[in-house]
Amino acid sequence: MRGPRSLHHPQTLEGWQVWDLVQRLSGQVRVAGGMSGGAVLGWDMGAALQLGAALGLSPLIIAELLPPIEAVMVRKTNEEATGSGSLEGFDA
Repeated sequence: MRGPRSLHHPQTLEGWQVWDLVQRLSGQVRVAGGMSGGAVLGWDMGAALQLGAALGLSPLIIAELLPPIEAVMVRKTNEEATGSGSLEGFDA
């Protein structure tokens, strides 16, 4: 039985590998800016696939697991930026 602390933890080796990849993608964020502010669009997937390949990850696994994680990252980052009024740390 899984408890609430393990609910979102990767359950497979591949899941842990993609989670490690996610931690390495912080510098590979696509950001759009304009007169009304900026927004995070997502990760540079080309860079993510290349980095994953360099780490020995399967491109199929990356393609399956990374987009849903990216969607949550984009939503949460933009929500936090909207609340604080800036995308501090991201150059648009």
